[in-house]
Amino acid sequence: MRQLDVCLTPDLLHLHQLDNVIVVVADIFRATSCMVTGLAYGVKSITPVATVEECKALQEKGYFAAAERNALMVEGFDLDNSPFSYMSERLIGSHIAMTTTNGTLSIAKAKKAAVKVMVGAFLNLGALANQLRSEQYDVLVLCAGWKGRPNMEDTLFAGALAEALKDEFMLMEDSALMAQRMYNQGKDNLLGYVANSSHVRRLQRLGIQKDISYSLQSDLYDVVPVLRGSQLVALN
Repeated sequence: MRQLDVCLTPDLLHLHQLDNVIVVVADIFRATSCMVTGLAYGVKSITPVATVEECKALQEKGYFAAAERNALMVEGFDLDNSPFSYMSERLIGSHIAMTTTNGTLSIAKAKKAAVKVMVGAFLNLGALANQLRSEQYDVLVLCAGWKGRPNMEDTLFAGALAEALKDEFMLMEDSALMAQRMYNQGKDNLLGYVANSSHVRRLQRLGIQKDISYSLQSDLYDVVPVLRGSQLVALN
């Protein structure tokens, strides 16, 4: 039986063996929610990069560029880190370069050794679970967290995926069991469950409550982003 494990922060990724493992990166507030939304709305590809400099270089080559640090858009770029920005008709068929505080850095770390890297959000939870059922590999959910620290929203997503896949995957480690139990505690009111979390308080100070509510909705889209080379594309 395949195994599903959870890494609560990228700073712990070195403790996990990634050979023969699909890594699912989750940065619910808000990078992976943006990625899922963008591809669902017709963006052709999203290239996640770790640094602002890499993102700028791709912008100079004609990419739309999204850069976020500390939950704020970096000056001089085209897009912020709100999922609603990725619904624009001008982005249909486009290539986007993206760098964020936590999410794209997590992808950069995961792709060094994982057999595949996929992107998860509540928005595509069911589609992602169905795809993972069809794969032959073990799964590691990599929670992007916040600057090396675990956070509630990514851990809740990991628990939701663990709950969805519990009949097909063994939950071997305590991190997966903790995430699953945490999700089952909060699943009937995710918004209320995360209300006092650090990242929610951080985002609320910026007046973007709608991003929080949106990103906690399940199964809005059937798209599953997968990393092909350096680009995230919708898995066909």
